[in-house]
Amino acid sequence: MWQHNYTPIANSLPLSALVAALPIFVLLFMLGVMRKAAWISASAGLIAAMLVALFAYGMPPTTMVSAFLYGAAQGLFPIGWVVFSAILLYNITVTTGKFEIVKNSIGNLTSDRRLQALLIAFAFGAFIEGAAGFGTPVAVAAAMLTGLGFSPFYAGGICLLANTAPVAFGSIGIPIITLQRVTGLSLARLSAGVGRICAPVSLIVPAYLILVMGGWKGLMGVMPAAAVCGILFAGTQFLVSNFMGPELTDILASLAALGGLVLLLKVWKPKDKFQLDGDSPMPARKHIPVGEALYAWSPFIILVICVLTWGLMKAKLNTQSIVFEWPGLHNIIQKMPPVTAKSIPYDARYTFDWLSAAGTACLVASILSAIMLRVSVGKFFQVLASTARQLMFAELTIAIVLGLAFLMNYSGSTGTLGLGFAATGAMFPFFSALLGWLGVFLTGSDTSANALFGNLQVVTAQHLGMNPTLMAAANSSGGVMGKMISLQSVAVASAATSMAPGEEGRLFRFTLRHSILLACVIGAIAMFYAYVAPSLAP
Repeated sequence: MWQHNYTPIANSLPLSALVAALPIFVLLFMLGVMRKAAWISASAGLIAAMLVALFAYGMPPTTMVSAFLYGAAQGLFPIGWVVFSAILLYNITVTTGKFEIVKNSIGNLTSDRRLQALLIAFAFGAFIEGAAGFGTPVAVAAAMLTGLGFSPFYAGGICLLANTAPVAFGSIGIPIITLQRVTGLSLARLSAGVGRICAPVSLIVPAYLILVMGGWKGLMGVMPAAAVCGILFAGTQFLVSNFMGPELTDILASLAALGGLVLLLKVWKPKDKFQLDGDSPMPARKHIPVGEALYAWSPFIILVICVLTWGLMKAKLNTQSIVFEWPGLHNIIQKMPPVTAKSIPYDARYTFDWLSAAGTACLVASILSAIMLRVSVGKFFQVLASTARQLMFAELTIAIVLGLAFLMNYSGSTGTLGLGFAATGAMFPFFSALLGWLGVFLTGSDTSANALFGNLQVVTAQHLGMNPTLMAAANSSGGVMGKMISLQSVAVASAATSMAPGEEGRLFRFTLRHSILLACVIGAIAMFYAYVAPSLAP
């Protein structure tokens, strides 16, 4: 049995931690400096991780390959599966033209730019994040705002800022599910932890968004709407994440915020006038009958019903899951103190939840939606094929990043980094959130950041005698604030709005200061739970 050695370089923790971090440095350099595509950057990081595992840690080559394949399999299923199924559903609505009706039904509610930002960038964007995630909400919401007359720069910037509160529970809870898979902690407790950290920030994000758009004067004009949006979203996010789980948190919270805003606009309108720089005239409104609007929204209604049904039947559906010990990896590596209290074998069991996975629920919703919208069998398979082509590199990136994360875990390099981070001592809860923020900046995905650093957070927390669930939750919560500055998100916003190439750098600088500030707020909340109110922590 091969044993972990956490100080392989000259028996020195600082030197060993520096070498263990090489894959992360390579990712940062390739993504942030060389500006290479995500899959290329991830591949470079993977090669670095393999070299570190082989030559620094002395990991047996066959075990190294098996660890990578185990992680890649976790990336493709269930993570890649839910991404594919969710984007398939969205593409069906676009292909049938129903998404145009969905867009117009929102735009018809108000001509005020601040309220449109709350309705589309925040509430509807959060709904798309909950259903699909992985760049889709920024692309969809930014394109909608541009279509309503927003300047490309403000459409992109507003959507990047708004796409913070829902990120941790995106893609039907897949970031939290990934975090659970990497760390082995309770899914219910992780969901509750992220909800307790994110809900206070979600409460203020709508107001913060309007404050950035129009200053205090602009915010005061629509304060009732910002308050309704924040209270309903944050309250629902807290309740669902704590008492139901991560899968429907974003979907139900966004629907609550969207419904609350629609009802408010029936009885209240802002008295002042507001305009953004570079605004274009609003497109002519089109009357949409209620029945037609509901018909257009039916795929998303079906999705909520399917996901909720799958959640209620999860225990029964899990009986059909296939669980097996991963060959060449299960229990042939030994985790050692001080990362663990005593020497224990490192298990590697793969669970193929082919029926109970959220992606399967989403696929069923896609098929039912295709039937509802009268999509022919031939057309359905055309959309299926185009979705596969569209997501080819995204799926490859997910597989590589998960493979990289699991390789770092099983080689022992994550343990080395955890021991290094333990040197931050009492300040670790704060830096725990910033580590998640850095991870999402690097990878563009809270899911990928959880895969990279989730186990590191647990290792460090255990070494320091802290709450491992809280630290893992802080990683995911801090990560949501890195989403707005990730190069992938900036590129998506730029492409969706047909922004001039030179504007991308301006957009990054616009979001950077807000990203840092809000990440520090998350860190402060983690410190609060760690030291001021530990009884409230998960």
